Amino acid sequence: MKKELIVSHEDELTKIALLEDGRLFELHEQEDKTDFVVGDLFIGKVKKLAPNLNAAFVNIGYGKDAFLHYHDLGPEFLTYKKFLKDTLSKKQTSSSLKNFPIQKEINKNGTVDRVIAKDDLVLLQITKEPISTKGPRISTQISLTGRFLVLIPFDNKVSISKKIGTAEERERLRNLIESIKPEGFGAIIRTVAEGKKVAELHNDMNQLVQKWETTFKNIQKNIIPSKVLSEDDKASAILRDNFNADFVSIICDDEQMVSDMKSYLEVIAPERKNIVQYYDHHIPLLEYYNVEKQLKQSFGKHVNISGSRGAYLVVEHTEALHVIDVNSGPNLSSASTNKEHALNVNKMAATEIARQLRLRDMGGIIVVDFIDMPNAEHRKNLYEHLKEEMKRDKARHKILPPSRFGLIQITRQRNRPEKQIETKEENPNATGEILAPIVVVERMEEAIRNFIQKEKGKLFLHVHPFVEAYLTKGLMSIQTKWYLKYKKWVTIIPRDSYKYLEYKLYNSKKEELMSYSN
Repeated sequence: MKKELIVSHEDELTKIALLEDGRLFELHEQEDKTDFVVGDLFIGKVKKLAPNLNAAFVNIGYGKDAFLHYHDLGPEFLTYKKFLKDTLSKKQTSSSLKNFPIQKEINKNGTVDRVIAKDDLVLLQITKEPISTKGPRISTQISLTGRFLVLIPFDNKVSISKKIGTAEERERLRNLIESIKPEGFGAIIRTVAEGKKVAELHNDMNQLVQKWETTFKNIQKNIIPSKVLSEDDKASAILRDNFNADFVSIICDDEQMVSDMKSYLEVIAPERKNIVQYYDHHIPLLEYYNVEKQLKQSFGKHVNISGSRGAYLVVEHTEALHVIDVNSGPNLSSASTNKEHALNVNKMAATEIARQLRLRDMGGIIVVDFIDMPNAEHRKNLYEHLKEEMKRDKARHKILPPSRFGLIQITRQRNRPEKQIETKEENPNATGEILAPIVVVERMEEAIRNFIQKEKGKLFLHVHPFVEAYLTKGLMSIQTKWYLKYKKWVTIIPRDSYKYLEYKLYNSKKEELMSYSN
């Protein structure tokens, strides 16, 4: 499977699309000024206790207080508490945890008011971004994630991924990490560490120790509340967690981000750094790779199932759960029996459902109503197929076997707000008044006339695909007439994400000259 990473930066927003064999499987968005990303470390101040929830609400500088459940304190909470207090008071003068006194573990079945009080300071990590009206979810069990390792303060154990196959390799990695990890830290060896050389693992460990040193120095500044460590930027985090031999290209339209990603690959895979390419064209990156088009096709209530000749999903959202209904549509089966036809459609639907969960980042309970299959072997076949398709999903999930009614239940972790892409556009004539299309075209020409003499380079007009077709149709198109009149060619670029009468005019430096939106 060929993976491509498309990274587009525009209007202080970075969009990261993961394509697998040309199909869109994940889309991540991150604002430049995002203050709360999963993995960030903060010093927070306990605002109030909620004994009935066995939790506390912590001020970390966000509009809504962060939620800290007792079970997210971790057994070493009192040790973290002492470390934070000693560091803020300058009693702890080094980031080293060697010989740091480990405190008694808290009772795993205890209550929050026994270990935390109002106005206490806590060192914490974001585990779930703010969603809707809820503040961030946090934990005081700190972990620092690298390419091959996860470093855990105040924990001397070395754990290893169960997916690393051979006992010899597991033992090699365990002994190696035991020998290089600093005292006072534990480590988790990730699956991607399998077969890696000593130098690569040592370098990853050094980077994680440097992160801890940065955290320590920022704690010493004694600013409450404050962020003391930022998680890797989204592009680097995705490279860290997903990069492997399947990646054939990483395309980005921001020079600084290209440089950053090459530097990151220089560390984790220097022989592959040249797969990062800078994209510098006037057709927007997400348009060029059909990401915008796939978004329009993949979101909404009805989703076509690729390759099924008419089958589709109906995706409904309720307050408590998500419901996905599989419909065979009007297509006719070429299989020998209807039973085989139902299985084939269900398996194609399962493949699309696994993609939809990742793409929309749907979380909580998902109930899927597949086409009825009386054959128990077919139901088992479908269940195994869905589990196999879901293996590529990094979010924690659980899939229950089909019920007697043919329903399959999925629970899936969600750390960020579910993605919502509007696939319908307002009817320009439904309410209010709008400019007549011919007037809009006249305004476009007026803008071109005003800027065509000032701008030495080319002009680029971005419009809705329907408008692009109107402006370019025929030998003597409007676009051609503009060229004959003004002696300069205006390149017209269709934008799937635009409204019907929306347009923007850019110069050759990609600077916006003017815009209009109905």
